[in-house]
Amino acid sequence: MAPRPRSRRLRRTLLAALVAASVAVPVAGAARPAAVPAPAPAPLAPLRDTAPVTLAERYTTGRAGILAAERTATAHGDHRRAANLRAMADPARHFLSFDGRDGGRTVEVLGDLSHAERIAVLIPGSDTNLDSYGRLRDGATALQRQLGDRAAVVAWLGYRTPTLLSTDTISPGLADSAAPALRGFVRELRAAAPTARLSLLCHSYGSVVCGSAAPGLDVADIVLFGSPGTGRDNAAALRTRATVWAGRGADDWIGDIPHARIPLHFTSVGFGTDPVSPAFGARVFPAGDGGHSDYLKPGSTSLTNIARIVSGRTPEGTTR
Repeated sequence: MAPRPRSRRLRRTLLAALVAASVAVPVAGAARPAAVPAPAPAPLAPLRDTAPVTLAERYTTGRAGILAAERTATAHGDHRRAANLRAMADPARHFLSFDGRDGGRTVEVLGDLSHAERIAVLIPGSDTNLDSYGRLRDGATALQRQLGDRAAVVAWLGYRTPTLLSTDTISPGLADSAAPALRGFVRELRAAAPTARLSLLCHSYGSVVCGSAAPGLDVADIVLFGSPGTGRDNAAALRTRATVWAGRGADDWIGDIPHARIPLHFTSVGFGTDPVSPAFGARVFPAGDGGHSDYLKPGSTSLTNIARIVSGRTPEGTTR
């Protein structure tokens, strides 16, 4: 006998609650920082090329925007935000774009983009904003050092990330909203650096962003790590010519969440097939014994193998 509609609804509700609890419980206590006002950024023309003079102009504009946001944060009395912004305004740092509103949107370059033969675009996950940005930058810096000369890493905080204790973390809504901006940035970067090898590196909820943005993107690799899923049933459903890779650390709690996608009236809950499972069809790379925040930790197996992928080399210990 087929289950009655009420029974199906109850099952969906219970499974949705299970997914929510599995994501939220391991990070209980996380909270989104209070909104801090910031001025609207100056409009930017598309990035034409990666010549030093072109990049210098963009970096100058980005620094001016950061300093304007720092002054506003100081006037607002948020000294933590102001201190973070003063550090970001260091002339040695390079931002292709900056918007201090709504938690912050930044695109920072680590390495020499003018001469880069390999470019990795790093997409972060939940609770990444101007107040926690140092974690993203630390990982991007470690990866760039691992890659060495002729490589650049772009830390792309181009969307409002979900707060871990919100329902946004179990729905694709914010990822779907972020996808057009990521697609636009990758197209612009590809046009500006047409000969560089381009890779997307997608951590945690960033995997859902990449899953939504993937169709048709001109990149060599899409690397999913610490991923709850992509919102798609398998790698083929991403509709990309890129090689799709997936890795998970042995101590990453994300592996314990239910891998399901439940359609609801106006959205869905969960992100579908586990990317490291055979059913998904990605190339699985060894990611070592680390936890959810350890993938770009210096000296780690995961960092070594992600760098090898970006360089067009086979990860160590890969069997298929």
